[in-house]
Amino acid sequence: MSDDLFSYSAAKPSHSSSDSDSVVKARIAELSKQLDHHNELYYQEAEPEISDAEYDRLINELKGLEKEHPELAQQDSPTQRVGGAPLEGFSQIQHLVPMLSIEDIHELKDEELSLLQQTRPTAKRSDNLTDWFQRFERSLGHSEVALSIEPKIDGVAVSIVYKNGYFDYAVTRGDGATGDDISQNIRTIKSIPLKLPEGAPALFEVRGEVFMANAAFIALNQKRQEAGDQLFVNPRNATAGTLKQLDSKLVEKRPLDCIFHSYGMVEDAPYQTIEQFQETLRAYGLKSSSWFQMPTTMAELQAAIEQLDNDRHDFPYATDGAVIKVNELELHSVLGSTSKHPKWACAYKFLPEQVETQIKNITIQVGRTGVLTPVAELEPVFVSGSTVSRATLHNQDEIDRKDVRIGDRVIIEKAGEIIPAVVKVVNTDAPNRGEKFNLYDFTHGSCPSCASPIEQEEGFVAWRCLNFACPAQAVTRIKHFASRKALDIDGLGTAVAEKLVETKMVSTTLDLFDLDIDTLPHLQLDPAQLELGESKPRRLGEKRAEQIINSLNSAKASPLSRWIYSMGIAQIGESAAREIARLHRDLIEVSESEILRDLAELPDYSELSVSKRKKENHPRLSKYQIESELGTVSAQHLVTFFTSEGGKAVLNKLSTLGINPTSDNYDPEKSAHSDSSSAIASKTFVITGTLSKPRPEFKKLIESLGGKVSGSISAKTDYLLAGEKAGSKKAKAQELGVTVLDEAALHAMM
Repeated sequence: MSDDLFSYSAAKPSHSSSDSDSVVKARIAELSKQLDHHNELYYQEAEPEISDAEYDRLINELKGLEKEHPELAQQDSPTQRVGGAPLEGFSQIQHLVPMLSIEDIHELKDEELSLLQQTRPTAKRSDNLTDWFQRFERSLGHSEVALSIEPKIDGVAVSIVYKNGYFDYAVTRGDGATGDDISQNIRTIKSIPLKLPEGAPALFEVRGEVFMANAAFIALNQKRQEAGDQLFVNPRNATAGTLKQLDSKLVEKRPLDCIFHSYGMVEDAPYQTIEQFQETLRAYGLKSSSWFQMPTTMAELQAAIEQLDNDRHDFPYATDGAVIKVNELELHSVLGSTSKHPKWACAYKFLPEQVETQIKNITIQVGRTGVLTPVAELEPVFVSGSTVSRATLHNQDEIDRKDVRIGDRVIIEKAGEIIPAVVKVVNTDAPNRGEKFNLYDFTHGSCPSCASPIEQEEGFVAWRCLNFACPAQAVTRIKHFASRKALDIDGLGTAVAEKLVETKMVSTTLDLFDLDIDTLPHLQLDPAQLELGESKPRRLGEKRAEQIINSLNSAKASPLSRWIYSMGIAQIGESAAREIARLHRDLIEVSESEILRDLAELPDYSELSVSKRKKENHPRLSKYQIESELGTVSAQHLVTFFTSEGGKAVLNKLSTLGINPTSDNYDPEKSAHSDSSSAIASKTFVITGTLSKPRPEFKKLIESLGGKVSGSISAKTDYLLAGEKAGSKKAKAQELGVTVLDEAALHAMM
């Protein structure tokens, strides 16, 4: 949605400018209040009141107003959470007070416990914790000390400083004294307030853990698996990798969250205990753990830890232990700290539960984008709170590394307490093990769903079925095609998609447009189950069928970006689809795009900042290709799709249907035509002298046509644009044989 759509500049009021500013200021305040309210409901209460589309409408209206009236934008505006320009690197910030780590107290392993029980028969797994507890009791000279216990979140530590109630900066732990400034990345996490309530301390440093919720992590890995990308090992690995990104626009797309648990420098702290600090966090809108207990004896502490170990399997995020602190803050200074950690706290780490089972078989799943994923079918076994019968083996490289074979006895655990994973093979020395597993040989080089040939793209570990009509991909492709962010086909959910494919009414997404109102209502869905166990046949019905047909007819006029996204091409998400649509008039132009072919042949710039891309100085690298979010890998997938048999079939089918989606955000200055056909493209210019317009305007014009503008003359310069009083640069250009242009010659080149 365009930022200008809700701009107030299109219709200027007849009253004074000050009155107009008051109206705009009031609207900005109202929008900010609404968005803050909806952010709190969505990210902290998990009870949204409005749809994503309505939220987008509000945020875009606010962005439009702030763009027109930057002087009215507030530092805690919801728009400040949008990712900014990529950084060159992270700057360093010194912590206001040292950010010490907490002493780890590990649960005793089986062999450690057995050895200890030889001399202490009553020893328990938590004896290390008992030693810690008795140590601080001796330091205080008395017992019955109130403690606090809360889950240890398996995330990445961060410290956030609020000054005068506003978010000032965020920094990593680093070496404890100095960390990386990750403010730009942390601002994108919508559960973190940018402003504290009235009455908050003038300086308030709060510390917590940035993490990914289990469900969000699984969804992220599924997307990466479908795209053939390397999977994250666990939520912490994914979180750490995300926070290291120099491009906060990428961070904004990752599902990060944060829970706070401690503090640094605070002026006039409104609390005297850990319990009161927890209450303060909640009052300030800062998320804290909902699981919190206060034992006072070793027996109560051990009971609380056992309960947490049981309860944590139901938490929405990964935990690997319990954080224990002395509740009274006055006692913290009495107990003191070592050079590495405070003596008034510890982190009791749970051992990951591992169990042994057998791999009965290995099966192959085919994902939405055709990626083939090997899955270990296990003898069912109970681990970390649930019965597990399957574990992903990810890809052939993972199988080779662990030498996993059918029939093996294996140790499994839930990676990050979430995803069942094979840790190692137990019977590696057994003489009668099965044959080494090779995915290509196992499938005979064919997709297990459609028998089409499978391919392994260069640079990727995944094998993929490229058949666009593959039945295994059909249901998931149709669901994606009909989803709200794609073509938004009302009434076409999972149950309908499955039955359409099962009954062979459709085999590809575009077959949906062949459905008609005469036959669709009679589609038989799964029977409804009655209270007495009986089943009742169900048909789709006229009303729902009409809803689907009407949505399909409306979808024909959907903009190019939605159509590109709906096709489910690997590496092409919503933002990439909009970027492609910005550069092309219609789908035919995308399929024939020279700019995409050029970009596909270049090195992968996706992890480099804009300035580093500029330094590469490839002769075919246009300004768009330098600054675009669309990377080389994405371009390669697009080119591969449109040159594949499946891609050609899509274009032919759309042509038959009379559909050629057009762009609603086309930018001629950045289009494939202007970038590739201009005589200025890829040429290096230097501008000097007095011209009819300021030099920056000529610079912008040249760059919009694919040229580059340098500040100094060299042998690599193609043209010097010279106005009056050109001076020494003109003389040097003539000396080096560089062509000198005046304004008329430049316009002629266009």
